[in-house]
Amino acid sequence: MEAIVRRVEMDQRKSLITFVGTNLNPSWEKFLVASEDSESLDHYQYFSADDPTQCRHTSSPLGNGAIVETSDQKIVLLQRSNNVGEFPGHFVFPGGHPEPQEVGIETHEYCKGSKDSELVNKKVSQEMFESIIREVVEEIGVPATSLSDPLFIGISRRVLNVRPAIFFFIKCSLESKEIHQLYSKAQDGYESTQLYTVSMIEVEHMTSKMPGCHQGGFALYKLMVEALKKN
Repeated sequence: MEAIVRRVEMDQRKSLITFVGTNLNPSWEKFLVASEDSESLDHYQYFSADDPTQCRHTSSPLGNGAIVETSDQKIVLLQRSNNVGEFPGHFVFPGGHPEPQEVGIETHEYCKGSKDSELVNKKVSQEMFESIIREVVEEIGVPATSLSDPLFIGISRRVLNVRPAIFFFIKCSLESKEIHQLYSKAQDGYESTQLYTVSMIEVEHMTSKMPGCHQGGFALYKLMVEALKKN
């Protein structure tokens, strides 16, 4: 987890302005660094979003998402509002991003040469798990007490504008009907227009209208399900 934490520590301190100016820039590919073995002047085709060195000039703030499973074995999905800046109208899993301020990181230079870097790394790791619970509570309106401890299942980076997201699996002790009732009073309900509780097969049919990182999050969930079946 330490490698992830160090990467997160760097990424999350980037400003919104930097994010809008790089990842969300219509010409975002120009900020990528070509791979060393690229032999073409038109080298964008050689970029790999899995290579962090090629994304070193982009903000790439780490997002998060949760595959929330209800007590009646449904998966929670949201349809984003048409008024949001990223992927309006798309289907997404509940999520958002960790908050650096929650662990006392206020500036880009916070940890340079700090003797407390190990402590900061531990706090960042803790924030990864606490933040996803906050996001789920705020976006779908369920109480935190109804949610299991988040299980980290992997990191997905979308091809479009190379933004990464960390994904978790969370069980909710409430049934779909109860979640729909609570959603109407969700704190961040304005970010979405509708909540769905659907089967795994139904999610498959909705992935074509998901951001790439959320498609990757669902792929990670399926890998988890298959691994559990084998065990």
